[in-house]
Amino acid sequence: MEILSDPGNSVGEKYGLIYAFTEELKQAYLQLGINLEKYNSGDPWRLPLVSRYIIDRQGIIQYAVVSADHTDRVEPEHTLKALEALEKEQKPGRSA
Repeated sequence: MEILSDPGNSVGEKYGLIYAFTEELKQAYLQLGINLEKYNSGDPWRLPLVSRYIIDRQGIIQYAVVSADHTDRVEPEHTLKALEALEKEQKPGRSA
């Protein structure tokens, strides 16, 4: 099993999973005292959508959770259960 982390957002960019702040929204955040440059490196006003995928060895997405709301995050246990279920389905000798 491999886990992909995308700190530079290059994979997210390829798949259209990046949210770019408009200049108006950026200014609104700054007026509220929220400066993403303090917290994020690279281009701090381009953020990844919250997402989690399980992709099988054939490159097929078997599980996907994506949200534009950064507070809406799936619990890790949910993803682990999905992974365990997929592993059971894909065991040799198991009929569909």
